[in-house]
Amino acid sequence: MLPRERIFAALEHREPDRIPWGEHSIDYNVHEDILGRPTLDQAKFRTTKAYWDGRRDEVVESMKRDRIDLVRALDMDLIHVSAVPPKDYQPEPMEKVDDTTYRNKNGALYRISATTHDLMMWKPGPREYIPPPVERFQKEIDELEAAPPEDPNDSKWELVHHVVGEMKATHFVALMSDDLAFPRFGATEEDSWMNLVLEPEICRKKAELKGKQLLRTLDVQAKLGVDAIVPCGDLGSSTNIMADPKIYREMVYPWHKAHAAKAHSLGLKVLKHCCGHTWPVIHEFAEIYDCYEGIQASAGMDIARLASEVGGQLCLWGGIWHEHIILGSAKDIRNDARHAFGSAAPGGGYIMGSTHSLAVDAKPENIFQMKRCRDEWGVYPIRPAQWGPAE
Repeated sequence: MLPRERIFAALEHREPDRIPWGEHSIDYNVHEDILGRPTLDQAKFRTTKAYWDGRRDEVVESMKRDRIDLVRALDMDLIHVSAVPPKDYQPEPMEKVDDTTYRNKNGALYRISATTHDLMMWKPGPREYIPPPVERFQKEIDELEAAPPEDPNDSKWELVHHVVGEMKATHFVALMSDDLAFPRFGATEEDSWMNLVLEPEICRKKAELKGKQLLRTLDVQAKLGVDAIVPCGDLGSSTNIMADPKIYREMVYPWHKAHAAKAHSLGLKVLKHCCGHTWPVIHEFAEIYDCYEGIQASAGMDIARLASEVGGQLCLWGGIWHEHIILGSAKDIRNDARHAFGSAAPGGGYIMGSTHSLAVDAKPENIFQMKRCRDEWGVYPIRPAQWGPAE
């Protein structure tokens, strides 16, 4: 089977020749460890600095080259793509405070994270927060509906066109897409969650704007030649869904359902990425999506239970603990594979992947162990009895 055929078989709950493998996100260190050369693909602050320096084209060329080469080197079946900054993109650099701290023009301080290597907000600026009125969102909705259609040949789609041209004949091309999470607003994190209850009219209007933006964007995404979209919007924490499921069902779910339905009508599969604990809404996911990715085992999302409860409706993509890829051993990877392959793969409907991504500090030996497990144990029909007991 071709790699793309394996993914389609999994999504359609058919058994491919072997378990397919894909990741929705791969950080720069993985490219460098596997390919043995520097990259600007998902290179965190290095990528940000390159944009500040006016090196947008260099970043995009690195993405084109290194993403394809890595998928081929690891013998993956799915390749992820995304929009990129347009030609001549050069944002205003932030003021450097010290080697790890920067200040933007509004006075907010940012620091380079020691964990993710991204430039992340540390302290907000002194500017007074003004809550958005409903009328502002309605004005944006009216402007959106009157705007001309997007151009599929815009330079923001440069990476997508390149990968589709190079890889679609053999591989499954998945486009990372924006999504609607809980439609919050507020001066602080706490305020934003409280306003879901205290200011529902504003939150509903914000959700309407976002939902209509997503539906409109599908018109251009469907013309790019990709096989699927991957809406990325988190709803869960490590312990539970982040707001009352009733709020999800009232404000978010109708737009998720409309988004997936329109994508399907345009010939696109929809592979939902959502981190965290999502049990309270998993049956909604199963109703509207083709696949669920970001199955965070450390948040209680056990893939065996998922296979039992919704495996007949949802293709499950994950199974190898993100934390084990970074901090664990080859034994941990093998045990994760035993559990995921044995419970979710028989009969089809399973794609191997991290429970989040191949991220900063991922150990190359653990990534290669994932590949060995897939190559040795992932051949159909799946035969767990031949793998031996958990270690």
